[in-house]
Amino acid sequence: MDYKNSLIEALGMEFIEVGKGKVIATMPVNEQTRQPLGYLHGGASVALAETVASIGASVMIDLEKEICFGLEINANHIRAKKEGVVTAVAEVLHRGKTTMVWDIKIKDEEDQLICVSRCTMAIVPKNRL
Repeated sequence: MDYKNSLIEALGMEFIEVGKGKVIATMPVNEQTRQPLGYLHGGASVALAETVASIGASVMIDLEKEICFGLEINANHIRAKKEGVVTAVAEVLHRGKTTMVWDIKIKDEEDQLICVSRCTMAIVPKNRL
């Protein structure tokens, strides 16, 4: 998959592991991902969470016939962060024919929980778009 000219590239996300049922990615805490007061923007954390769930779902479907979209996402922002790198680990909780549910934990370099999220992905046949 080409991530150029996407939110993935704009926020500096990098994939460490992409497998069936598990995805790990990092994102820097920098001028692209901080809010005006200098802390990691909650929206950047949510973008990272939905991205790892989306990539995870995409490797578990037939991309010739199906496509996946974020259907619902929630997030609890646990701890603030001013600089460094955060790592998201996404694991599939439910794999159905039309939806998947992913659990995402975002942690810092000291393994402290920054954000916890759950994302529901819709699986849609391409011939219905």
